[in-house]
Amino acid sequence: MERVKAALRVKRYSLRTEKTYCYWIRFFIRFHRMRHPASMAGNEVRQFLEYLAIERRVAAAYKTRHSMPSHFFIATL
Repeated sequence: MERVKAALRVKRYSLRTEKTYCYWIRFFIRFHRMRHPASMAGNEVRQFLEYLAIERRVAAAYKTRHSMPSHFFIATL
C-alpha cells in the first residue's frame, strides 16, 4: 500500500483521493479473499465491478469512478 501512496503523492493527488483509493484497493483485495494483486488482472477487476453493479446495486457512473483505484493499483505493481 505504501507504493500506491507514494505513486499518488508523486502525481500530486489530494489526501482525500489517496484515502479513497486506499479504501477501494483494500475492498478489492478483500473481495478476492486476500490474494495479492500482482496475481490478478482484468478478469478480477471485471468480477469486482460486476459485484458492485449486481450485488451492491452501484450505479454505472459510480462503478466506473471507483474502478480506477483497482486499475491504478494493478498498474503500479
